[in-house]
Amino acid sequence: MDTRRLLRTGGVAFATAALLLSGCSGSDDPEPERGAEPSRSSSRPSDDRAVSPAKPLEPLPEAVPANLKRYYGQKLSWKECGVSGFQCAELKVPLDYAAPDESKDLKLAVTRKKASGPGGRLGALHVNPGGPGGSAVDYVQLAAGVGYPAPVRARYDIVGMDPRGVARSEPIECLTDKEMDDYVRTDATPDDEGEIDKLAAAFEKFAKGCEKREGELLGHVSTVEAARDMDVLRQVLGDDKLTYVGASYGTYLGATYAGLFPSRVGRLVLDGAMDPSLTSEQLNLDQTAGFDTAFTAFAEDCVKLDDCPLGNGSTKEAGERLSDFFEKTDARPIATGESRKLTESLATIGVLNAMYTEYYWPKLRSALTAAQKGDGAELLSLADDYYERGADGGYGNIMYANAAVNCLDLPAPFGSPAEAEKAVPDFRKASEVFGRNFAWAALNCTYWQHPPTGEPHRIEAKGAAPILVVGTTRDPATPYKWSQGLAEQLSSATLLTYEGDGHTAYVRGSDCVDSAVNAYLLRGKVPADGEKCS
Repeated sequence: MDTRRLLRTGGVAFATAALLLSGCSGSDDPEPERGAEPSRSSSRPSDDRAVSPAKPLEPLPEAVPANLKRYYGQKLSWKECGVSGFQCAELKVPLDYAAPDESKDLKLAVTRKKASGPGGRLGALHVNPGGPGGSAVDYVQLAAGVGYPAPVRARYDIVGMDPRGVARSEPIECLTDKEMDDYVRTDATPDDEGEIDKLAAAFEKFAKGCEKREGELLGHVSTVEAARDMDVLRQVLGDDKLTYVGASYGTYLGATYAGLFPSRVGRLVLDGAMDPSLTSEQLNLDQTAGFDTAFTAFAEDCVKLDDCPLGNGSTKEAGERLSDFFEKTDARPIATGESRKLTESLATIGVLNAMYTEYYWPKLRSALTAAQKGDGAELLSLADDYYERGADGGYGNIMYANAAVNCLDLPAPFGSPAEAEKAVPDFRKASEVFGRNFAWAALNCTYWQHPPTGEPHRIEAKGAAPILVVGTTRDPATPYKWSQGLAEQLSSATLLTYEGDGHTAYVRGSDCVDSAVNAYLLRGKVPADGEKCS
C-alpha cells in the first residue's frame, strides 16, 4: 500500500457529500488525511451570511458512570500484527453510551508503536488523520509511527484507533463495488430535470444501501461518540490526560474531546482546523472558496510554465480553460485504456484531489495534458486515489464512513433538489470553476435515513490545558478562517499560522512549524501568540 494514500483528509465530490474527506498527500512525509467532500452547502454567500450564536458544548461529568466502568477498566491484549515494530489490540466500547448493552458492544481496532528512546517516556500520543473516515491504524503504521520527528517518537508511544464505522472498526458499507463505480461517475453537475432526477436517485440509493447494510450502527457513529471512545482508550492506556495530534476532521474530533473532557486535556495539536460553530451550509460554501483559492495558486504556478495545459494567460483564463475541459468531458467522456471512461464528475474529482498538496501539481499538469489529447488514464488514477479504489476494482470504506459521520453530525442544508439548484449561483460566486459541483454535492445528506444528532456549537473547553491550533493560509479543505474561529472559541488555545499552500502544516516540510509543534509536544512550550511560519 502506498503510504501517501493515507495522508489526506477531505475532498470535494458529489460522491459522499461529506465535509472532510480523506485524500492523499503528495509526499512521503506523513501528512494528515485530507478533508473535504462537500456534503452540506450554503444558500447564501459567505461574506453576507448571518451567523446565529451557537450554544457551547457542555462538558460531561468528570466521574465515570457506574455502567461504563467495565469499559474503562478493561485490559488490552496486545499482539504483533504483521507490521514490524507495531502491536495491535481491540478496544470494547458501547454502541450507545446512553444505554450500554454488552450484547451490542463494538470492537475498535487500535495500534501502537512504543517509544523508542532515548529520554523518558511521556505517555501515548494519539493521532487521527482526518476524513472523517481516514484510518488512524494505517496512518500510524505507514506514516506517523515511522515518519513523525524522531524526538517525538523517542518519547511517546504513537497510538492510532480507527473510529467506530471506519476501516477495521466495525466498517460501514453501503454499495457493492460495481454500484460504487456507477455512483462516482453519475453526473454531479446536472443540466436538466432528467439529470437532476438521476443524481437525486443516486444519492438516495447510496443512503438506503447504508441503512440496509448497517441499520442501528448508522445512528451511533457521531463525533461525540468517537470522542468518548478516545477517553476510554486514554484510561485503558494508563494516561491521566490525553495527548493528541489531529488533522483536518481530526481537529473536530480533538476539539470535541476537549469540550467534553476539559480536565483531561494534555497537549492537543489541532492542525488544519474545523470551526464547529458553523452550519453545514456555511462550511460547504467556505470550502468551495478554499478550493478556488488552491486552484488559483496552482494556476499561477502553471501559467508560467511552457507546458501548462491551461495556457499561459491569466489565472482567470486558466479557470475558463478548465471549465471548458469539464464541459467537453461531460459531452464526450474520455477513453482511459480500460472499460471505464473519464466522465466530467471523475475528472473534477481528479483535479480536486491534486489541490490538497503542491506535490501533486506536476502530476495534474501531466494528467490534464494527456486528457486533452484523448487519454484520461492519469486523471482517472487521481480520482481513484481519492475514492480509495484499488487496482482490483475494490473500494475502501472511507466514502461510506465519511457520509455516515457527516450526515449524523449536522443537519443537511437542503430539503430538496430545488433548494440545491437555488443555491448554485452563490456557490459559483465562491468558485466559478467548482461551484456547481459543490452545490449539488450538498444534496447527499438530504436522503440520509437517520436524523442528525448534532448541531452547530461552540467549543470553549474552559479549564483545559493550553491547546495548539495550526492553520494554513491557503488550505483548500479547511480554510484558514476555520482555524481562526476554533482558536477564538477554545479558552486556552494559541494559533500558529503557516503562510503557504496545501492541506495542514505539521510534517509537511516547514521546519518552523515542526519545531514549534515538537517543542509543544515535548516540553509543553506554546508558541508566542500570533506566531507565523512561511
